[in-house]
Parts: sequence; C-alpha cells; structure tokens
Amino acid sequence: MPTSHRPPILHPGDNLSQAEFERRCAAMPHLKKAELIEGVVFMASPVRHLQHGAPHGVLAGWLARYRAHTPGLLFGIDASLRLDLDNEPQPDLLLALPKQAGGGLRLAADGFLVGAPELVVEIAASSSSYDLHQKLHVYRRNGVREYLVWRTEDAALDWFVLVHGAYVALRPDAAGWLRSGQFPGLWLPVAAALQQDLAALHGAVDLGCATAEHRAFAVGLAVHG
Repeated sequence: MPTSHRPPILHPGDNLSQAEFERRCAAMPHLKKAELIEGVVFMASPVRHLQHGAPHGVLAGWLARYRAHTPGLLFGIDASLRLDLDNEPQPDLLLALPKQAGGGLRLAADGFLVGAPELVVEIAASSSSYDLHQKLHVYRRNGVREYLVWRTEDAALDWFVLVHGAYVALRPDAAGWLRSGQFPGLWLPVAAALQQDLAALHGAVDLGCATAEHRAFAVGLAVHG
C-alpha cells in the first residue's frame, strides 16, 4: 500500500523543533491555537466566554483604541510569534514599535512575526496558568519589555516590566491605574477593566493620548514612518 507523506498529527506535550511544529500546524488547517513553549507543544482547550472570550475582547478594544490614536504601531491578535528556536507562542494580544523606530519585531517573508514585541497581553485562568510560569520566563528571556496578564478566575491583573533582565510588577498609582512605560498614554484603570467597563477604558486611553508625552511619541513615530 502507498505510504502517506502527511506530517504526524500535533499532540499536546510533543517535543518538537520549531520547523517541525510549523510543518505539523500547516497540515492541520482546522487548528485554532497551538504554541511551542521551551520545545513542548501546548494546545488550547475550548475557550469559555466569561473566562476568556469577553476579557480578551475588552483588552483588544482597549489596545485598538490606543492604536487608533497612535498610527505606525504594530497591533496583533492571536498571531504566532517566532521568539527563538524552541518557542513560538501565540499571544492573545501584542503591541510593538515598528522596526524603524527601534522595535524588536519584524514581519518575515512568509507572514510570520519574528522577534520580541514591546508589549504582550495574555488572558489566563489563575496564577497557576503556564502564562505566569513557562511563558513568563520565555517572554522575559527574549526581551519582551512589558507583559500584561489578566487572571480571570482570580479577578486580578498583573503588569510586569523588564528591569535589568527581570520582570518587576508594575504597581497601580493612587487612582488605581496602571500606566505603560513603553507606550506613553496607554493607561489602564484596573477596576474598570475588571468590571469590563469599555467606556471607562476608552476614556482612559483618550485622556492618556491627549498628553504632551503622547503627542511627542506620536510625532516621533511619524518621523520614522
């Protein structure tokens, strides 16, 4: 009988090279989400609305609002990211500077993203999730400058910033807002986010993007565009 040349099916826990991981993913067009973390395959379970879909939509709208105020930035949802030979995560959201403005992310000829974005956002169930363990270490080691995780079952947000090669938790200001150091004007009212108050989140972005700091940042992007 003729031998099939189809790649083997991808399974959670497989230990693969990045090339073999991508080859098997390409042979499974129905696959929605698979990640290679430290050479090990992770595959998403069915996504629940309350625990993932709704929070994902809230933060996607928040980042999209900021991107609308800041032309030239790279904004992505659920795009595979080639970080190194053993790691190809699929972040829920990312925001990055363009290469000409000093950003670490680039678009490969085959359409994949390569390198480290300045901000990665993940929706996780709790502090026991691999988003706050294996993936956190991978993002830190590869130089992702800021890492935001919404722990839906814990009703908490963690925003880490890279300081001398280590992640340090960003603390809310007196008003309970988290403010990006990489993206001027990207402000997140924690309570409003947890309550999924889109109007308040968009209002915070509009306020942040009305500052002189953001205007200068946007002008600098335009110069490099």
